[in-house]
Amino acid sequence: MERTVELRIRRRGGVDEKAYWEEFSVPYEQNMNVISALQAIQRNPINKRGERVSPVVWECNCLEEVCGACTMNINGQVRQACSALIDHLKQPIILEPMTKFPLIRDLMVDRKKMFDALIKVMAWVTIDGTHNLGPAPRIEQKTQEIAYPLQRCMTCGCCLEACPQYNERSPFIGVSAINQVRLFNLHPLGKMEAGKRLDAMMEKGGVHDCSNAQNCVQVCPKEIPLTDSIASVAGAVTIHALKKFLFGR
Repeated sequence: MERTVELRIRRRGGVDEKAYWEEFSVPYEQNMNVISALQAIQRNPINKRGERVSPVVWECNCLEEVCGACTMNINGQVRQACSALIDHLKQPIILEPMTKFPLIRDLMVDRKKMFDALIKVMAWVTIDGTHNLGPAPRIEQKTQEIAYPLQRCMTCGCCLEACPQYNERSPFIGVSAINQVRLFNLHPLGKMEAGKRLDAMMEKGGVHDCSNAQNCVQVCPKEIPLTDSIASVAGAVTIHALKKFLFGR
């Protein structure tokens, strides 16, 4: 008897349409991941009732857990579909879109507000290119060791999906942006804009709106020390606020 992969997918044509469940059965192949199963449905979009339906919509890019595009809820846990191996999953495999971002269709969501948060905190090093920069500044070993795990973030959204404070009723900016504030304020060139980043963290929805649930660090696929970043930035914001109060800067 041919081995199959059973999937139960929460589908929705758009925000104005009603969500529904649809089941599929696709041929099993060795070393399959969830993306492979979705691709099988795309090639032959026939559900378990024998009906030809529209192919399931999802998003992916790198297929090696680097881009963060294929994040979804798999069997109730937020993770990347590319690294979710079929052999390690209980069937039927239940696929649902992330809930903290606007739905586009089926399993695909719009993560724009996550990237907007990075713009708000200036998650970059400002270099205008008008002069010869020369050699890059040296970074001491201790700082490198702190910064290296922080820069592994791939803006996948897992931390925000797991965060009870990050939702449409809360202005909380989310730990992914907070982590980037810590990362770029550690950089020798990034420090030039450190005050502006901390100002953003002082606003409504900033670091002190974190409820300290610590769900984020549990689901991060890159094992970034997110709770350490929250504590570090919260401390830096407190010092920054005192300096502004006492010295006006």
